[in-house]
Amino acid sequence: MNSSVQGDGRIQVSNVSKTFASDAGDILALDRIDLDIASGEFVSIVGPSGCGKSTLLRCIGGLIPATQGTIEIGGSAITGPDPRIGYVFQKAVLLPWRTIESNLLLPFEVNGKPTRADMANVQKILEMVGLGTYAQHRPGELSGGMQQRVSVARALVMAPSILMMDEPFGALDAQTRETMNEELLRIWREAKTTIVFVTHDIGEALFLSDRIVILSAQPGKVHDIVKVNIPRPRSFDQVESDERFWKMRTKIREALH
Repeated sequence: MNSSVQGDGRIQVSNVSKTFASDAGDILALDRIDLDIASGEFVSIVGPSGCGKSTLLRCIGGLIPATQGTIEIGGSAITGPDPRIGYVFQKAVLLPWRTIESNLLLPFEVNGKPTRADMANVQKILEMVGLGTYAQHRPGELSGGMQQRVSVARALVMAPSILMMDEPFGALDAQTRETMNEELLRIWREAKTTIVFVTHDIGEALFLSDRIVILSAQPGKVHDIVKVNIPRPRSFDQVESDERFWKMRTKIREALH
């Protein structure tokens, strides 16, 4: 897996603004965002509801165009969806009539019949996310947390250098969410991808991240960037009890309010 990751995962966002047209006039969602993310870094984005977190993620991922500014991945401009980028959203959108294996094989079918190597890669990714024995199950037979693992696996199957994750565990119960966070870090270490992770949960951001980008209320601007310079591995108990985490949590909460 590591050797097949698609190139340089550096992200450079320069002077990016995004405006949406509406009947009441143009709405400025993002205002002159500058952000550099290193290859292999885990960066979370937090901010008030409606501040443009998901919009920024979609712009970086090439799903929607920026109105102003440039976005580069590994030194090349993003002008649309890019095979170097995988996406995981809050809801795992899986085809219910297909097995887990055949859901993951879909990207390969676009280019023709999947090869034995493709099928072996899918099995390897399923084992990486802890679902190696569930390849022939259908989505309806899996729990919500397991379906999100499938969603992560589907994003990884084309060996992207970057994962864009938009509140992927927001709909899960607290215990499952903690388990998925721990699993995500294990997968991140193994896959060596860059991860940009949108969340409302400050504790989740502190547990996962190298840095946390705080966006201001609409229009979204980079209000501050907090470096989480506490060594890994971390624990959720540590995030709840360690004074260093509480100082960062307080700083982020004050910035959000």
